[in-house]
Amino acid sequence: MATPTMFSSLRRRISPSLEAFLAPSQVNESTILQTLTICSKELVLSFSDTFVPCHRKNFQSLIRKIDIFVSLFEHFNDLGSGCFFFTAILCFKEMYVMLSRTKMLLDYCSQSSRLWLLLQNSTISTHFLDLNKDILTFLDVFPCEEIELCQDVKELMELLKKQLKREKLFIDQHDEAMRVQLYNFLHEFEVGGIPDKAELQMFFVEGLGIRDEKSCRSEIEFLEELIYNHENDVEPTSSVIKGAVALTQYCRFLIFGFGGDDDTMCLENCKKEREGVASQETMETLGTVPKDFCCPISLDLMQDPVIVSTGHTYDRYSITQWMEEGNYSCPQTGQMLAHTRLVPNIALRRLISEWCIAHGISFDPIETGDKSMGTISVALPTRAVIEVNRATAKILVEQLSCGSDGAKIIAAHELRLLAKTRRESRVCIAQAGAIPLLQRLLSSPNPAAQENAVTAILNLSLYEDNKSLIVEEPGCLSLIVEVLRFGHTEESRENAAATLFSLSVVHDYKKRITDENGAISALAGLLKEGTQRGKKDAVTALFNLSTHMDNCSRMIEAGAITALVDAMETEGVAEEALGVLGMLVRQPIGAQAVNKEERAVPRLINMMRHGTSRGKENAVSAMLELCRNGGPSIIQKVAKVPAFSSLLHILLYTGTKRARRKAASLARVCQKYEAVALPYGLWGVGYTFSSNSSANLGSSFTSDVSVSMSISVPVLWGMLGLLFHGLCLMHASCLGFLV
Repeated sequence: MATPTMFSSLRRRISPSLEAFLAPSQVNESTILQTLTICSKELVLSFSDTFVPCHRKNFQSLIRKIDIFVSLFEHFNDLGSGCFFFTAILCFKEMYVMLSRTKMLLDYCSQSSRLWLLLQNSTISTHFLDLNKDILTFLDVFPCEEIELCQDVKELMELLKKQLKREKLFIDQHDEAMRVQLYNFLHEFEVGGIPDKAELQMFFVEGLGIRDEKSCRSEIEFLEELIYNHENDVEPTSSVIKGAVALTQYCRFLIFGFGGDDDTMCLENCKKEREGVASQETMETLGTVPKDFCCPISLDLMQDPVIVSTGHTYDRYSITQWMEEGNYSCPQTGQMLAHTRLVPNIALRRLISEWCIAHGISFDPIETGDKSMGTISVALPTRAVIEVNRATAKILVEQLSCGSDGAKIIAAHELRLLAKTRRESRVCIAQAGAIPLLQRLLSSPNPAAQENAVTAILNLSLYEDNKSLIVEEPGCLSLIVEVLRFGHTEESRENAAATLFSLSVVHDYKKRITDENGAISALAGLLKEGTQRGKKDAVTALFNLSTHMDNCSRMIEAGAITALVDAMETEGVAEEALGVLGMLVRQPIGAQAVNKEERAVPRLINMMRHGTSRGKENAVSAMLELCRNGGPSIIQKVAKVPAFSSLLHILLYTGTKRARRKAASLARVCQKYEAVALPYGLWGVGYTFSSNSSANLGSSFTSDVSVSMSISVPVLWGMLGLLFHGLCLMHASCLGFLV
């Protein structure tokens, strides 16, 4: 038996057009009338006094019709189910489905974003008309002649039928005027103006009934989630919805001010955002994202990589915006584009998707609109969105300058969110003068203020021109380092490390960062004791800093070597730590410092044996630089490692191309100082390197044999057998057999 519980609340994010046909239709015939009576009564009671700012007349008209059906169902129920034949029962079942659809539509209108209802004015009015037509169909096909109905009921049904036949699509002109006004507001921003505050207040407060800051936040959250889940299948386009979001954000502060949150709520909101899909910090995985996956323009992870005529790949949004600004050259090469056609880089997008899945990062590839044409439809933010965000940034920066302590925290939090999205937002925030004001909050005793400030600076630093504004701001770099060392929260310290990484992309700033008191030691400490994300941020920052030749001695003094050696056994950062060590040991002072660490060589050997492909590459590369720059004592120490020659042999056979090249170079270095039995993989012939031997690893087969006279017969036969086995595998592979 179906009960009223079948009317579970409609999910706010689902359109009634998608859910309308999903209502249950399997109901008990013996209790169908009782169920219809209960459901219709619940609808009337639940929605009779509900305030809806849009579609009010359609909403109330539908409730009145359902109220009439309450009387009809009560009368039918009094007659008893035995009086109805198969046709009537079938009509009742269809009516049950109709009531389900009615519940969904009424729920949708009462719970959805008011701006969204306004934008969907025509579509939702059509849903009401469709339900009226379905009710009319029910009345037309219902077999009244088979049932002994009283005259009053028959007349009531006839009157309702006549009314429904006169029903036409009704679009409330007041709603339509408000919808047009919304577009006018956006247009005014687009042409460089700013709408009157009184008009905006009348629109939001009196027109839509949005009377407080909390209601504004609900509107923004609804629309943002709508964009995220249905960006390419909504009407109007997502660019219009983004405009509505930006306008609501602007009016939230313009009309309602900054009194809605306290410090604790701000900090809780920050934590909640990290768990949400649409609210991940832009730089949360900055240190781990492969360079090839980032757009050269925005430095963000590419969502929709496309190829321009020069063969370079960019994110579709960034390169399209670049072209719309009148630039018709390749941003990387400066070469003029032969055409403006963008070709989707499907292979790269697949790699990005796989990488995101492997690292637990949300990534929804944009679906292809017309596969035959190879194009992808992506809604780009309009000029209006940019200008509205610029106006919002000015209000927020003004609060940072002269607002109360609570208002400053809220403003920093909102700037942080605004800066995490697109380049244009980062530009306008910096131009509004936010960086010096955010710098002041870095030394705040309030944890929420400090965390929001450092994260906002982090997001602003993603734009190339902002890096110089941050570094050149007096005292800003020092305060970022102070947050890294003594930050109130773990998130603050991690984001400070990520900020240093972002700034260190510029070569000239690497030395300045390293020279800041305590910067390297704090990064080393975070690498030792931080969370997984903190260790990632620290090791990637250290890598960038290690690429400057003058930083080696300072990094050694600060204890970076010890932290990096320890990190070689830490999952998730071991490969990056090897990369940093590989840079440091390129200088003799770095090689000597690594040699003093007793665990360094054994851990390098262990990584060469058991690491991933990339880990083995980095390990053998670091070992090669260590031997080249560390002197004979280090080479002898490495050469005496048990089975070292066998390890090189394995790498020569099974390593990647880079690993094989580095292993061969390492063998040539070792042969100059110490006897190492190394079978050379290409020919399967053993070598006995001696310190006075003139042979090298790249010699021909004849010269190798003439030099290496100490090959034992068993070893030679073993290597020839291995060569024969390899030739058999190659032959079988060509024939399509598996040996």
